[in-house]
Amino acid sequence: MKFRSLLTGAALAAAFTLNLAASSAITKDAVMAERIAAESAKANAFFDRVFDESVDRSPISQGYLGIKKDHDKWDDFSEANRLAEFAITVRELAALKSTVNFDLLDEQTKMSYRLFVAQAEQTIEGWKWRNHDYVFTQMGGQHTDAAAFLINFHEVANTADARAYITRLRALPGMFDQLIVRAEAQAARGIQPPKFVYPLLIESCREIISGAPFEAGEKKSALLGDIEGKVAALKDADEATKAQLVTDARAALLGSVRPAYEKLIALFEAQARVATDDDGVWKLPEGRDYYNFMLRNHTTTALGADEVHELGLREVARIHAGMMEIARKTGFKGDLAAFLKFMRDDPQFSYPSTEEGRTAYVKRAEAAIATMTARLDEFFGVKPKAGLIVKRVEPFREKGSAAAFYNQPSADGSRPGIYYVNTHDMRGLPIWELETLAHHEAIPGHHMQNAISQELENMPKFRRFGGYNAYGEGWALYAEYFPKEFGFYQDPYQDFGRLSDELLRAVRLVVDTGIHAKKWTRQQVLDYFGANTAASAVETLAETNRYIVWPGQATGYKIGMIKIIELRELAKRELGAKFDLRAYHDLVLKNGALPMSLLEENVRAWIAKAK
Repeated sequence: MKFRSLLTGAALAAAFTLNLAASSAITKDAVMAERIAAESAKANAFFDRVFDESVDRSPISQGYLGIKKDHDKWDDFSEANRLAEFAITVRELAALKSTVNFDLLDEQTKMSYRLFVAQAEQTIEGWKWRNHDYVFTQMGGQHTDAAAFLINFHEVANTADARAYITRLRALPGMFDQLIVRAEAQAARGIQPPKFVYPLLIESCREIISGAPFEAGEKKSALLGDIEGKVAALKDADEATKAQLVTDARAALLGSVRPAYEKLIALFEAQARVATDDDGVWKLPEGRDYYNFMLRNHTTTALGADEVHELGLREVARIHAGMMEIARKTGFKGDLAAFLKFMRDDPQFSYPSTEEGRTAYVKRAEAAIATMTARLDEFFGVKPKAGLIVKRVEPFREKGSAAAFYNQPSADGSRPGIYYVNTHDMRGLPIWELETLAHHEAIPGHHMQNAISQELENMPKFRRFGGYNAYGEGWALYAEYFPKEFGFYQDPYQDFGRLSDELLRAVRLVVDTGIHAKKWTRQQVLDYFGANTAASAVETLAETNRYIVWPGQATGYKIGMIKIIELRELAKRELGAKFDLRAYHDLVLKNGALPMSLLEENVRAWIAKAK
């Protein structure tokens, strides 16, 4: 009995020791979990503070986000403020590294930490190149962006908002003066756009100050029409107040806006006289190094110009073969060059450049979006809450703008996402491209990606509202591609449009590197387009002009798409029957925009967990 009781006592002691050890381990785990939660919360509070303070210093960013704090101001574009912003980036990066323990963060916050550090370090590296980016181009700049911002993002819900709008009109000369100083300083260092850009800049500026009140006649300028319409809709103002607001707006347009634009036009005319026809950034001081930086920035890879160029040539050849298959399906008997010419020139493939034609295109684009929206549950678990509208590009920026583009919704969802179509010349919006273009810019492309990112919960704001070119454009190009696998593009001409848009992105790899690394001329690019695509002359010219002033940006689309497909196919091979396309799409979208390297890490981790 004694022996048995001793054994029982020993067993009890061992059990007590084991329980004590287990309890101690649980306590340690709980303590560690608390430390991780606390450190992660501290890091995320840091990220949001930095983001909020950045927005607080930028009235334009506030407007894009639907915030009315500095509703009557513009950003400070002075060199002194640029230096101050750079110093803040350096300081905040140092603060993050010294106050947050990376090893004590949860996995999502570790990703946020790495992204914040990478973005800050890229900003610091890019400081050297801050004046290589042209101040004014036909693709963008405050000469057109300011007017577009007022029309599309300056909400007028009450009389205070209307007065803020008028104050912004009066403040245009000061903002333009800061940018003129920068443009003149760049030109003194031999940094200015090629000669062809200047007539486009001048035309845009003259368009903004055409019509009433700048000229006699019934036609109103875009800005006057906008403010009059917004004031007329006010519910907190009587007719006398509304009339006074319009009078004040007219005075601001004549007294501030017109002289501001006339000063810009004088600058452009003077710079045009000394501009050259050299197109690539190789012409700039240390231009080759600058272009390599822009390639890394836009592709989020280490691919060099030669690698990107060769990839483009291979992709062009592959897509051409697919186009010939479609040609044979439609019964076309000629070669590829003849088929491209037929698709480019036959009048059946474009609406007329009339009001009726433009309206018909918009309605058909809306129908294509509705068709995809009805099937989203097949492809996505996560869907955007924000609405989407289709809108025509304003006349004052039609001629320099792309055929289509997207503006994301406001942060609170009060302003929908906007899919813009450029109806200036309907030959540049072929009907065969309508379906793939709607998939790219709207659903399931940019609107899905941007709106879902903004609506993510428990994610720092810099990730919800940030972006990476290769990710965003790569997703949008993938969004053109995958519907083919599920019965879209039944019309072979719409399928040609899908391939044509993918071909455009492959051509971009060739010509962007051709212009900026291989010293191609503008005419060489136009000739390459003509020989290899079905793009119209109008579209070809706009695209070529775009690549020249926006080095590297056009390479992100195909690089990003290739990686997203590559990772999807990897997951299919590894997971077999366990692969879920909806889950893959949600994985790509639910972490916001990422560099390609981090996206690959996420997908590989997801595969490992699923296995």
